[in-house]
Amino acid sequence: MKELNELELKKIAYNCRKATFLIEKQQIGKITLREKLELKIHLTGCSICVTFMQQSAMINQMARKLFHSDRPELQLDDAFKQQLQKQIDDQLTKNR
Repeated sequence: MKELNELELKKIAYNCRKATFLIEKQQIGKITLREKLELKIHLTGCSICVTFMQQSAMINQMARKLFHSDRPELQLDDAFKQQLQKQIDDQLTKNR
């Protein structure tokens, strides 16, 4: 693997946009070794991105529990679904 020069390290260290992308990418799949290194370097100097990573992990965990739950109180009843579908159909017809 190619060594990083000082300018490249600075780009990595101060690029929060890329870091947040890598944090999200890592939570849904795998990231490359280079991406892991870039993220680790960035996180050592950016407490804001560390906080983002912790909050994002918590939100993703809660969303997974919610969408993979068999709790009936978290499901829409059939009447509401039909009403919602009617509203969608009406809106689509209106916009044609």
